Amino acid sequence: MRARLEDFCRLEFGAGDLKVTALNRIPEGHSGFTYFVDLECAPYPRLVLRLPPPGAQPKGPADVARQGRIMSALRARGLPVPAVPVICDDPQALDGRPFILMEAVDGVRADVAASREDNTELARAAVAAMKQLHAVPAEGTGIAGESVAGLPEELNRWSKLIDRAPQELTARADELRRSLAKTMPPGSPRAGLVHGDFTFGNLLFRGTEVAAVLDWEIAGLGEPLLDLGSLCVIAKRHDFPKDPNPSGAVRASVEWLIDEYGAASQPVEWFVALSYFKYAAIVGYNTMLHRRGKRPDPIYDLMPDTVIGLIDGALEILS
Repeated sequence: MRARLEDFCRLEFGAGDLKVTALNRIPEGHSGFTYFVDLECAPYPRLVLRLPPPGAQPKGPADVARQGRIMSALRARGLPVPAVPVICDDPQALDGRPFILMEAVDGVRADVAASREDNTELARAAVAAMKQLHAVPAEGTGIAGESVAGLPEELNRWSKLIDRAPQELTARADELRRSLAKTMPPGSPRAGLVHGDFTFGNLLFRGTEVAAVLDWEIAGLGEPLLDLGSLCVIAKRHDFPKDPNPSGAVRASVEWLIDEYGAASQPVEWFVALSYFKYAAIVGYNTMLHRRGKRPDPIYDLMPDTVIGLIDGALEILS
């Protein structure tokens, strides 16, 4: 793959003497096939290569070209996302998969930032970045032609996924599904851009500022409070003391996050409960893939209690 990538970059950047000096899988994170690409004689000394899983259809979370279009559109509006100089949806260009090459942003992960900086300021910057992306009109998102997902569709999406998780982890999932459907807020969602996985773990920080919002795999148009729910789940990490994921390293209370966003009068608790359900589905599904050897990642050996705890936690919120 390295030789094919070098040939592609020489043509793309018009640099015949360009060399790929290193191609290394990024060790942090669990979002799939992402590599640092070190380049010599190129406009960018380092890029990040992002690919879908082998054999995956280029749709949904595996549609990396779509992710690139979203980031490019937001970057053009001044939002803190990586530049994406290459969006290639030709599967024959590299190794049978579409891919993007994006800027390697100068920043540190949330767990590193939390150990160095004032956590309240980090949380304030995260909420400000969230509000900034929620203020982007649909035509500025790169996916303006897509339909807006309603709350029933959102619940159905994660219901289908959790059904594929190991059954011993999801004994109360149907109970939670019914409770979420029964207590769903009425009305149509606002047509805002939703990151879908807005957590501290998907942010890079430079000082106390957000340097980049990463991992746009499940972004779409829908109710922006879904993102606030995601961030609030991560803030409640004390409910999951055995969870090895560092996404909740920044300390901020749920009440503080809701007030900072300006949503104290809205039904945020339901969105928090739905986010518990969503993350139970995601972790449970990835656990299934890991156990079957389809996408090995040892972290999922450590997370069965997390799936059970997320479901129980959501039921407690709704009760």
